[in-house]
Amino acid sequence: MTEQFPKRKIKDSVFTNLFQDKKYLLQLYHALHPEDSNVSEDKIADITIKHILIDADYNDLGFSVGDRLMILVESQSTWTLNIIIRALMYLIQTYHDYFKRTNQNLYGSKKVTLPKPELYVIFTGDKKNIPDTISLKQDFFNGANVAIDAEIKVLYQENENNIIGQYIIFSKVYNQQRKLYGNTKQAVTETIRLCKNRNVLKEYFENKESEVISMMMTLFDDEQILKAYVKETVEETARKNAKETAERLIKKGKMSLEEIADCVPELSLEELKQLESQKKQLT
Repeated sequence: MTEQFPKRKIKDSVFTNLFQDKKYLLQLYHALHPEDSNVSEDKIADITIKHILIDADYNDLGFSVGDRLMILVESQSTWTLNIIIRALMYLIQTYHDYFKRTNQNLYGSKKVTLPKPELYVIFTGDKKNIPDTISLKQDFFNGANVAIDAEIKVLYQENENNIIGQYIIFSKVYNQQRKLYGNTKQAVTETIRLCKNRNVLKEYFENKESEVISMMMTLFDDEQILKAYVKETVEETARKNAKETAERLIKKGKMSLEEIADCVPELSLEELKQLESQKKQLT
């Protein structure tokens, strides 16, 4: 019997939520290996691990089928060859966990056994001329004979006949609706309506529509919180740098406070007067 492993305890995206269901995970496997039609749900083990790099625009999925180890990473909007490094890091961590689970000794004389890796990236953005494969050797070392390589198949084509292509369609419809309606419930509900009309992930949305809406609205909230945090951090850094600049200019005594205010707009004239007063007290 195939060993079962616990799911990640992170906030779901549609990607992770969809493929936590063995029914859809099996459809994903059959889309990648249509020749292996005899595999059933009980032959699949979900071995997804926590994010290697924390990024709201990425989702990771790992599962094993027989002697195959399948790893998929998703890049939603930004195309980057750095996904190769990320997939490689994910693979190494997955192997590390595998050796622990199977009690294999990497320092012993007996050769360890390990499943054959398959690496994929699902790209749902709008970039043109996406390659079918990318690799560490070719894309980072210009084909040089290096000690290690990792080849990744890129999945990017819309296709209503398999679940990978349907997920890509859903992602693009969602991007379009978000441009029209912003981070709103209407963007989510319109996406679901349009996808169901096209028979794209229809069963999934019919069974989990309220859950998907709630999940995506939560992700909107998280995104806004993250943007606010980044904005606050940038502003704090700018004010700190402005204060240090103002203190140096005040110390030199060659410019009026009004002139310094022009150089450091992050600080008010009143704040500059306070800095000047503090300097005089120290001297």
